[in-house]
Amino acid sequence: QVQLVESGGGLVQAGGSLRLSCAASVSIFSINDMGWYRQVPGKQRELVATITSSGSTNYAAFVKGRFTISGDNAKNMVYLQMNSLKPEDTAVYYCTAVYRFYRYWGQGTQVTVSS
Repeated sequence: QVQLVESGGGLVQAGGSLRLSCAASVSIFSINDMGWYRQVPGKQRELVATITSSGSTNYAAFVKGRFTISGDNAKNMVYLQMNSLKPEDTAVYYCTAVYRFYRYWGQGTQVTVSS
């Protein structure tokens, strides 16, 4: 099993920045794919960004150029640096990991961007 604990959410003004952190309970070397999704009430959870164990990244079109996903293998952490935030980025952000063919989720962290 993998436990994922997110932190770093909060309230920020439009144009501001936040960095989300996700701590994994296992070595991220052993995790095939980690990433961030987000969800607003009444909508489906949507992909924000992913990173593989080899360091390849993938981003949703709506965050390209603004968000950066990265990993720290020594600390078993994955980060999401979010810049130029917009009110429409307001959501609960979830860390996710695919480990031994099973997808795990964190509990989520709220990000609120005020206009």
